[in-house]
Amino acid sequence: MTETQTHAEPSPKNESTHAFEAEVEAVLRLVVHSLYSHPEVFLRELISNASDALDKRRFRAISEPGLMAEGSTLRIRIEPDEKEGTLTIADDGVGMTKEELTKNLGTIAKSGTRELAEKLKAAQEAKGDVSLIGQFGVGFYSAFLVADRVEVISLAAGEREAWKWSSDGQSAFTIAPASRVETGTTVVLHLKDDQRGMLTTWRLEELVRKYSDYVHFPIELRQTHEKEGTPPSYKTVNQGAPLWQRPASEVTEEQWHDLYRHLSHDGEKPLAYDHFKVEGTQEFRGVLYVPRVPPFDLFHSDSKGGLRLYVKHVFVLEEAEELLPRWLRFVRGVVDSEDLPLNVSREVLQDSRITRTIKKQVQKRVLDMLSKLAADAPEDYTLFWRSFGAVLKEGLHFEPESASKIGKLLRFETTHEESALSSLDDVLSRMKEGQGAIYYLTGESKKGLLGSPHLEALRKRGYEVMLLTDPVDPFAIESLREWEGKKIVNAAAADLDLGAATDEEKASQKDADDRTKNLRDRIRVRLQDKVKEVRASARLVGSAACLVVPDGELPPHVRRMLSRAQQPLPEDKRILEINPDHPAIRALATLLDEKPIHPDLERFIDDLYAQAQLAEGTALEDPGAFARRFTDLLAGSIEAARLGTS
Repeated sequence: MTETQTHAEPSPKNESTHAFEAEVEAVLRLVVHSLYSHPEVFLRELISNASDALDKRRFRAISEPGLMAEGSTLRIRIEPDEKEGTLTIADDGVGMTKEELTKNLGTIAKSGTRELAEKLKAAQEAKGDVSLIGQFGVGFYSAFLVADRVEVISLAAGEREAWKWSSDGQSAFTIAPASRVETGTTVVLHLKDDQRGMLTTWRLEELVRKYSDYVHFPIELRQTHEKEGTPPSYKTVNQGAPLWQRPASEVTEEQWHDLYRHLSHDGEKPLAYDHFKVEGTQEFRGVLYVPRVPPFDLFHSDSKGGLRLYVKHVFVLEEAEELLPRWLRFVRGVVDSEDLPLNVSREVLQDSRITRTIKKQVQKRVLDMLSKLAADAPEDYTLFWRSFGAVLKEGLHFEPESASKIGKLLRFETTHEESALSSLDDVLSRMKEGQGAIYYLTGESKKGLLGSPHLEALRKRGYEVMLLTDPVDPFAIESLREWEGKKIVNAAAADLDLGAATDEEKASQKDADDRTKNLRDRIRVRLQDKVKEVRASARLVGSAACLVVPDGELPPHVRRMLSRAQQPLPEDKRILEINPDHPAIRALATLLDEKPIHPDLERFIDDLYAQAQLAEGTALEDPGAFARRFTDLLAGSIEAARLGTS
């Protein structure tokens, strides 16, 4: 690849100009205006793109041999030209068609662009250095950190016509025919005056070794000391062998981090990584990473996860989902198998004994890596949990046979401390004498759960309760029915077991049942279309009433979540529990006994049910009517206070 082979003036006849997408223009504006304090990252991004293009061409050549001559050398070449002020990065990769140049370089195909722009803008306002380039599919645009004009000349594999994309990074780009002898892509950067220091060979070699030494294709740097008229000479400036193929002792932590950036397009360092080699009936090796920051599409239904798959050091699949359980989709990394066939397809992967072995080993290594992170760096593990804990908990539901291993990694907010996260073992160690179970409560927010009437009796006994607020929790926790011999019990369950009742408690409960029988019968008649049962509560201390969920029914916040998603919901009736010792319940029972046909009796029952609904976070059918009744009651109380009669 030489400059004479790749450059040609565009033909005005077929040249076309296109405006950038609005989102691209916004991103470019933020990127270009000094967001990065280290503009040198552009070289890492462009080399990563070139490496990916080479991988794709080599893979396509397996089924399309004509795309690559036998014995061809795939490489990346960097050519500085101090006289012209240009830096050229060229590759023998798969290349791009005219349509691909327009789509890939003129639009951002991934969702989340608005989120990216907002994050970039916030970082700029905070005068911070944010490594977001790459993770939203915008790595190419980092070229404008150092260049005021960029040209891309590309000849796609299997095509005859090359095309040239060019732009000054402002608001538009042009596409025109070009000449290129070999398949691949050449990126020409016309450097800004203050960035021409990048053109020295020692500086470029330093940057390649710093950021791209892991790339498994030769990166050749053109030397600038040759005499005029002599052919150019090139020096290979990276080691070339994939990091996962090298002995661990030969790889630095920074090199592992650079490989992670290449694989994930994430500028942050990973929280943990594991370099592994498995030998036996199957042989494979690779590296696994736990990210620090979740991707924007982590919970999108169409988001993909998976590991980059190589077979005998040849790139095969970008995201091999078959090698990783869905509930570990946050993991990034590489697997290089010696036993899978080179022409492996997704259908073969899905039905392969080798794939199942790899998946099992990967899952084990990830869980072991997380266990080590939790033990050695609890603060980092807390960061992991807040980012990915909800995803890991999916494993309890989808793979209950792994519940004991996943259970060790779970962390919860509880009633014990306001901010710290606790493990199941932590909760177990703090259980009170005589406490027969570990208790939990699910809901939409910690604040809402802390005010729940379902906690009152448990708090009175000094029992700790786990507060679960992730949407997956109601389904996940059901798969973890006990821990170290102790049952895990829902504090809102209708059949809540608070331990063996004493004779005094049994007598008190019988007295409560007797005292409230008439009232409970009347409430049951009034609310017969809304509740399944009315009973005297043993769980309430300060609240007048609460609703509890019969066994097999959905918790109210799950119903609300499914309703917002427009999912069909079965009819259900909950159980209303009333506190026989609450002043309101005592007064209502007395009113019923003395004036069973009092005109306000049914209104009071409706208000009692409405406040139980509000306490659990359920919207009222007629909030306006309840507000008016409450205001009337408030007015009466204020008047009584004014007259001194209350």
